[in-house]
Amino acid sequence: MDPIELKDRLAPSLLSFPVTHFGPDGAFNAESYRRHVEWLSGFEAAGLFAAGGTGEFFSLAPDEIPHVVRAAKEAAGDTPIVAGCGYGTALAVSIGRQAEAAGADGLLLLPHYLIDASQEGLYAHAKAVCDAVGIGVMIYNRDNAIYKAGTVARLCEACPNLLGFKDGSGEMGLVRQVTATVGDRLTYLGGMPTAELFAEAYLAAGFTTYSSAVFNFVPGMAVEFYKALRAGETATCEAMLKGFFFPFMKLRERAPGYAVSLVKAGVRLKGFEA
Repeated sequence: MDPIELKDRLAPSLLSFPVTHFGPDGAFNAESYRRHVEWLSGFEAAGLFAAGGTGEFFSLAPDEIPHVVRAAKEAAGDTPIVAGCGYGTALAVSIGRQAEAAGADGLLLLPHYLIDASQEGLYAHAKAVCDAVGIGVMIYNRDNAIYKAGTVARLCEACPNLLGFKDGSGEMGLVRQVTATVGDRLTYLGGMPTAELFAEAYLAAGFTTYSSAVFNFVPGMAVEFYKALRAGETATCEAMLKGFFFPFMKLRERAPGYAVSLVKAGVRLKGFEA
């Protein structure tokens, strides 16, 4: 898919990250995953992210990622599939090329591995991935990959296929500076855990969309919340936050890792062996 077409498809609209299904032996369970992705694609998400953060990119061997992407692409119909991509630059380039060959419509460049980086290092890393593929690329701003506004602007000039900026840092001053500097050159995605809790603040900062983890098991409700948010229906959003999202947050915070495993529990309650 052309990067401009993908950019137009992704915003403003809801996005989601299907969890990756594993069998008891830890191997990728393609059959169960396909059934889940096919079900999700029947709801109003503009794009699904295969092997992303909620999809446990970090639990997959690099050579498993194209299999996940291919399975998602086969099951999703005409819903665009964006693949997770990351680690060091050489691995990220290799994963990106393999994901493109497997049918990915775009890439989400997750933070590189372990070591902090300068802005010049982040620029070189992201540019190498963009240069290696013909599909659109989104950078993920969080943890040890915090892109300043000037770096994002440089990447926009150097990389025609850079189409998105996703934020999981929560640093609203920084992200507002990015949106003000770059404008509509990029699409902006909220990427905090349980993104609905932060969606109003990100909307005010110029973000038109976010990735919903709970879409994995309550897709209808996730779409309803997004539509109410975009329509300015504050009372509806507040009722849903109090009735579902705040209690869900309390469960999520019980133990490290629950941001993913709690979603997987919800998916299992829907009849999918994630």
